[in-house]
Amino acid sequence: MRFNTFFFDLDETLYPSSSGLWVEIRGRINAYMHERMGFTPEQIEAVREKYFQEYGTTLRGLQANHQVDMDDYLAFVHTVPLDAYLRPDPELRAALMSIPARKFIFTNADCAHAGRVTNALGLDGVFDGCIDVHVIAPYCKPMPESFQLALAAAGNPDPHKCVLLDDQGRITRAARALGMYTVLVGKDSPGFVADEALVNLAELPALTKYWRL
Repeated sequence: MRFNTFFFDLDETLYPSSSGLWVEIRGRINAYMHERMGFTPEQIEAVREKYFQEYGTTLRGLQANHQVDMDDYLAFVHTVPLDAYLRPDPELRAALMSIPARKFIFTNADCAHAGRVTNALGLDGVFDGCIDVHVIAPYCKPMPESFQLALAAAGNPDPHKCVLLDDQGRITRAARALGMYTVLVGKDSPGFVADEALVNLAELPALTKYWRL
């Protein structure tokens, strides 16, 4: 199979979970719900889990039930010192640049955050575009509609010629159901939710050499 389009998740896919960045962002989400919305600390985790299960993300649940302004929320939760968590990654850059196909970031965050993260990782100019929470509104990964909107934003490539890389099995499973080839990132086994698994994206060239790109 010749793949021509790659969709990369952003948080905890382009950088490892061990960086601690997502823990910081989670803390900012909790702070937003407490400081801006009045949720008690005891309520926050239960509400977030409920919205995650019902709406796919905390943000979509807050929008549906509390009319939260998306841009205000995203600006607040992504106000973090990225340089405390991320460094330029030449090995990752080389791995991504070795792929002779179009590459898109596909994230439930926004492109402003994606731009800051890729800049911190030294990945400027690597990606052909960013598909974010605005593009796929009112949906989010792993909703099937979000993948259809992402494909449209990427020029409607054949899903069977697309690769999706994500750290969440619920998302790789949904993409796989649409015909995409899927890679579960941050794991040593794909289990039943993906076609392949990579502990680190720097390992990508070893995988793609078998794909006749």
